[in-house]
Amino acid sequence: MTTRTTAPAWAPDAALPGFEAATLELPDDQEGPVVATLVRLRAPGAGRAVLYIHGFIDYFFQAHMAERYVAAGYDFYALDLRKHGRSLRPHQRPNFCRDLAEYFPEIDAALDVVAAETGGAPLLLNGHSTGGLLAALYAHAGARREHIAALFLNSPFFAFNKPAPLLRAVPAVARLGARLPYLRVDTLTPLYAQSVHRSHRGEWEFDLAWKPLAGFPVLAGWVRAVHLAQRRVAAGLAIERPVLVMHAARSLLAARWSEEFMRVDTVLNIADMRRLAPRLGPDVTVVAIEGGMHDLMLSAAPAREQVFAELFAWAEQAGL
Repeated sequence: MTTRTTAPAWAPDAALPGFEAATLELPDDQEGPVVATLVRLRAPGAGRAVLYIHGFIDYFFQAHMAERYVAAGYDFYALDLRKHGRSLRPHQRPNFCRDLAEYFPEIDAALDVVAAETGGAPLLLNGHSTGGLLAALYAHAGARREHIAALFLNSPFFAFNKPAPLLRAVPAVARLGARLPYLRVDTLTPLYAQSVHRSHRGEWEFDLAWKPLAGFPVLAGWVRAVHLAQRRVAAGLAIERPVLVMHAARSLLAARWSEEFMRVDTVLNIADMRRLAPRLGPDVTVVAIEGGMHDLMLSAAPAREQVFAELFAWAEQAGL
């Protein structure tokens, strides 16, 4: 199902000074009323736009990223998906879905808004982690995919990263998720969130009610949704636009803190990204960022600068 939206009612964003936010009303689901939230920061005279989609246990808070896009001449938009961040409502299970396609209606609506406000300017779809997986699926089969000029994936969640015994159990958990979608099957380590939040070892501020250090419960239905989406990527997509997949230079799977956490991907395995990126379409560029963390935009300044340099150089070559 797709959703067309009327012109949104923009108001100052309560979470980020200087930004505006608008609520996108969506059809009810099994838990009741559903909304998504579109956030924007316009660039004077911009001739291009970007729509950013966050990951799991996440929402848009990276103001510095938006400001760099605007400085480069992009109108910046970010989507807080249903049940995430600004869009989370008290009656909802945080960050839960049974199928990643449940998010397609808000992407449809957001792309309609961006196209209307920018006069159909070329658009870069930018997804991080689970948002990268979602963005890839949308660019392949979404109803408004013709609005997308290029795709940038920041550490996309193409495969689970667990010790071998747990990794082998994922298909069984996914099957269980069809019958018991709300069964709690996992919890996340707080180490990655601690490595980025200012209250611990990081340099960033974000709302711990929307992005808790220990995350939200991982439910079997969500594992099923992600597993099925990852199987679609593994089988091969046919994205017709240029794709940039960017990831950290190294990954680390560890249960105890070390200083390495500050310069590697401790959430996903970069080998999976490199292995699966070529299956997205015929025009895929893969770039490794030395010193990068899982969210490359939250890495230390030298790595961030490399991200922006590589991104904007690639975007220019892609015609953005």
